[in-house]
Amino acid sequence: MFVPPQYREPDGSWMVDLMRRNPLALCVTNGGAGEGPFATHLPVIRDPGMTGEWSEDLTGGLLLGHMNLQNPHWAALRDGQPVLLVFAGPHAYVSPTIYEKTPAAPTWDFTAVHVHGTVEKITSAEDTLEVVKATVRSFEQDLGTGWDMTESEEYFHKLLPGVGAFRITVTGAEGMFKLSQEQQPHVRDRVHDAFAGHPCGRHRETAQLMAQLPHTVHT
Repeated sequence: MFVPPQYREPDGSWMVDLMRRNPLALCVTNGGAGEGPFATHLPVIRDPGMTGEWSEDLTGGLLLGHMNLQNPHWAALRDGQPVLLVFAGPHAYVSPTIYEKTPAAPTWDFTAVHVHGTVEKITSAEDTLEVVKATVRSFEQDLGTGWDMTESEEYFHKLLPGVGAFRITVTGAEGMFKLSQEQQPHVRDRVHDAFAGHPCGRHRETAQLMAQLPHTVHT
């Protein structure tokens, strides 16, 4: 992903936070000869077995995911194969009317993280079940209501023959946080205020990220 210097994340924690808040990733791998790339939307979490903190570019981190075994993408996955995970964060259209100046051009403010890594299929049923349970625990803690899965674990066992789990070892990542940094501070304030007052939650989330950035003009 091409990331102009002014749109780079202030530090690696921004990428980690975006991934945690927006865990439905697009998983992309190359197909075989004569095939196009495979792309699957799927939930991804940090591997609970990962020790230590994330590095600045996330290198060495471990992620877990799972997909439907009937998905041709699963059959095409090979251990050690390079994989790209795309996490999309808050984004919003910027109308030139917000700038209150002429000439002007519309644009789109957005946030995204691209994670590169290598994939390892998880073959045992026990470990696959643990990936599913770890995913539930992670999402119920961050995004759910703390649902207790105990009474549904027998149901999970019935679903298990259709689930393919995998681990990704991260080899690098880049974040794009395009939040009107190229504008003068007073113009950025207008964009922020327009997003903050918008009825769409996605716009308001974008405004929250803008508020965390220093008012620095890049030329």
